[in-house]
Amino acid sequence: MSNKAIHTSDVKTLIKNNLRNYSMFIMLVLIMIIFAVITNGVNFVPRNFVNIFFQNSYVLILAVGMVMIIITQNIDLSVGSVCAFVGALSAMLYNSGLGMPLTVILSILIGVGIGAYQGAWVAFAKLPAFIVTLSGMLLFRGLTYLVTNVSPVSLNDIGYSLFATGIVDEILGTSRIGPYFPMSFVLAFLLIAAFFIAEFVSRRKKIANDFEVTPLPLFIVKLVILSALIIGIADRFARSRGLPVVVLVLGVTVFVFHFILNNTVLGRYIYAVGGNPRSAKLSGINSEMVTFIVFCFMGGLAGLAAVVSTGYMNSALPQAGNLFELDTIAACYIGGVSAGGGIGTVIGVIIGGLVMAAINNGMILMNLGTHYQYVVKALVLVLAVFYDVYNRRKAGLG
Repeated sequence: MSNKAIHTSDVKTLIKNNLRNYSMFIMLVLIMIIFAVITNGVNFVPRNFVNIFFQNSYVLILAVGMVMIIITQNIDLSVGSVCAFVGALSAMLYNSGLGMPLTVILSILIGVGIGAYQGAWVAFAKLPAFIVTLSGMLLFRGLTYLVTNVSPVSLNDIGYSLFATGIVDEILGTSRIGPYFPMSFVLAFLLIAAFFIAEFVSRRKKIANDFEVTPLPLFIVKLVILSALIIGIADRFARSRGLPVVVLVLGVTVFVFHFILNNTVLGRYIYAVGGNPRSAKLSGINSEMVTFIVFCFMGGLAGLAAVVSTGYMNSALPQAGNLFELDTIAACYIGGVSAGGGIGTVIGVIIGGLVMAAINNGMILMNLGTHYQYVVKALVLVLAVFYDVYNRRKAGLG
């Protein structure tokens, strides 16, 4: 064991520092309980759980990329238009006979190329991200209209839509074990094992470098709560038709980028550039390259989200992606990303996205119109940003 002193946080200080993340998780649970009472438990029905992920998976994928953009004190307003453009191209590629695996890979690469284009303007030409991505919003919406001739691009068969609405158990032909389809639990236990390994490795590194760590009992409690959440969601899927393909895609995406942000040098650089760009530059970090890479990540995830959203709609629509950027940004701020940059987690934005999804789903089950959803989204977003700004001022951070 290292002879270095192991610093542990006081529980009150730890809770105070992580109040935003904990409060969002508590809010999600409360929202689900409130709507369960109002709808007589309909929102907890397994089929409804599956529908929530089908309807919101592409926003959650985009939020994973957007969190890194906002951490570095940037913004991307173009993701909705990029999804529409890449979705149209992906439908055309699939219809040409490429097959689904190649279509997905090429769609992600096209998205990376778009991210590189916008990232170069922001990182190297020093143009404001707001202007560059606002330009991108208009550019890729116009290109979508050009390539589609303002007409939907229909898909040749259902193979494409299986990526967004398919079920792993049905594809593999696995049978029920009692009331459950098993693949949901297989993924759940793999995810739990992967997160446990990543969290313990990160903790050991912090201890070895004499950094402050969470008290072990509270650390274990956090892992147990996360495990219970994953198993609870897996139970809902297993009692329905089985594991949705898109949930598998989302789970892998979340794990990969959670690992990058928390266990790699690049992840530390992303937080450093967002926390204090000048200090990061003076310490030798190539902040321009970090920003460029983050935009490439965002583009690639927009390409992946484009395939998911196109598959869910079962066609590439010229008007697809409308308001995707607003839902994505809202998920980030609600999920604990700081408006001042340098703060945010992948798990946090997934919780934030699920908060919005739970609210939307609850209001749909109550037969409330879309206009009510806009009002609630607006109020929740403003309150989330106000909460962040208030805490930063209270802490003397501006």
